Amino acid sequence: MAWMAWTTPSALFFLGIALILITMTILEIRTPCIERKGFLPITTTRGDRLFVGLLSSAFIHLGFVGLTELSIWVPFTVSVIWLSTVLKWG
Repeated sequence: MAWMAWTTPSALFFLGIALILITMTILEIRTPCIERKGFLPITTTRGDRLFVGLLSSAFIHLGFVGLTELSIWVPFTVSVIWLSTVLKWG
């Protein structure tokens, strides 16, 4: 892994994603989920909502970085709130 220039923020980001995936795997093994319909226009499982939330969070970050000069903490905060909302009510 020495070929990649790991910075603390990038390492924490990938560690966070790994922890989310491990947590979701444990949750799925312990309590299998059922499909449900929330505010998203499709029926989704827990994993579907995680995927939609992470993908849309990436687009939120890209939009903020490309269109504004705001600190990266602003889209981070928006993304955490959005991901939590999608996971809970999506």
